[in-house]
Amino acid sequence: MPKAATQPTRKSIYGVHPGVAMTQKWIAELKSKTGRSLDEWLRFIKKDGPKDVKARREWLKAEHGLGTNSAWWLADRADGKDTEAGDPDAYLKAAEGYVEKMFSGSKSGLRPIYDVLLKLGLAGGKEAKACPCQTIVPLYRKNVFAQIKPATRTRIDLGFALGDTKGKGRLIDTGGFAKKDRITHRIEITSLEEIDDEVKHWLKVAYDRDA
Repeated sequence: MPKAATQPTRKSIYGVHPGVAMTQKWIAELKSKTGRSLDEWLRFIKKDGPKDVKARREWLKAEHGLGTNSAWWLADRADGKDTEAGDPDAYLKAAEGYVEKMFSGSKSGLRPIYDVLLKLGLAGGKEAKACPCQTIVPLYRKNVFAQIKPATRTRIDLGFALGDTKGKGRLIDTGGFAKKDRITHRIEITSLEEIDDEVKHWLKVAYDRDA
């Protein structure tokens, strides 16, 4: 049985993404819902399934009645991918790699800005945690309240979940509220000097709104 998502053994500045717990729950219920445990599915797929991952997905859906998400994940997992999705320690290791890759090469100059924004975001309250994905770093309380995104080689977009708040100052309305997106506003940051009181204010407002 996978380790509980709330108790990783790996020490990290990052928190375990909520999706890990969801995947663990899905794995735990797989046997009762499909007749096979995760290990049984993986053995079965490797032994009897198509070698091509795309064909595997269709085979799992058409021949075994699995839903799209389940078929995709099992097909990829049988190919040795997405191992971090259901394991908190594997996720944290992958998360650190996501950040290193995100701020490498032409975007390496953004790393000092990212480090300061991350520290500010985590300092917003004891429930704040950062859960990196491959292209963004969402900040969670109960839900995503902000996100750090390297938008270009020279700019980070700091996004906020502010609902229908009217934009003012440097705050840009993303149109997210109308589209029912969590992130509804952003501030563009190109230097450490631009991480000012306005940025700190909106981070605090976004964190407090997610109480």
